[in-house]
Amino acid sequence: MTSEQSTEQHTEQSNAQAGEQITATGTWQVAPEPFTTTDATALRRAYYAEVAGRYWRRSVTEDEIDQGLRDDPADGLAPPTGRFVVGRYDGRPMSCGGIRLLDATTAELTRVYVDPRARGTGGGAALLRALEDAGRELGAERVRLDTRSDLVEARRLYARQGYVEIPAYNTGPYAEHWFEKPISATDVPEGA
Repeated sequence: MTSEQSTEQHTEQSNAQAGEQITATGTWQVAPEPFTTTDATALRRAYYAEVAGRYWRRSVTEDEIDQGLRDDPADGLAPPTGRFVVGRYDGRPMSCGGIRLLDATTAELTRVYVDPRARGTGGGAALLRALEDAGRELGAERVRLDTRSDLVEARRLYARQGYVEIPAYNTGPYAEHWFEKPISATDVPEGA
C-alpha cells in the first residue's frame, strides 16, 4: 500500500524554529514502516514532544519524551493487529500514524502526526488515506479515534476528511473528542 499525492498549491510555509521553507508543490508518499526504524522513531518523538508540550504548555525534556514513549508503547501497531506508516514529502520523513484493531470490524487511529513545517501541503489527507487503506487491509469497516480539545488542527483535518464526532467510546485520560468514519470498500468513492 502506497499513497501518493501531488499538491496543487503553490504556497510556501515557513518553519520559524528552523528557518526552513517547505514548498507546497512536492509529492507525498506514505507507506507502511516498522515503528522502530530511525525515521519512525524520530517522528514518534516529535509527535510526543508536540502533544505533551501543548498539553503541559511548556517544552518537554528528552527524559519526558522517553518516559512518554515507554508509557504509551506502539506494540499494537504491527501486523497482524495493526500498522504504522511513515509519510515522506519529497523523500523527507514528515508524517506518521498508526492504526490498530479494536475488534474484528473497528480500527483505531493513533499517533497521527504531520511535521508543522509540512502542514498545509496535503500530508494530513495523504496520511489518513494510507491509514484507512491499512484499516481495510486489516478487515476494518470503520475507523475511530480520540483527540484533545487543544489539537484544533487535527480536529479540523478529521472533519474535512469525513470523520464525524461520536459519543465517547473509551475513557482515555486525554480523550476529549471522539470521531468515526466508515471505511468499508462500499464507502470508498470511485477513483479514490
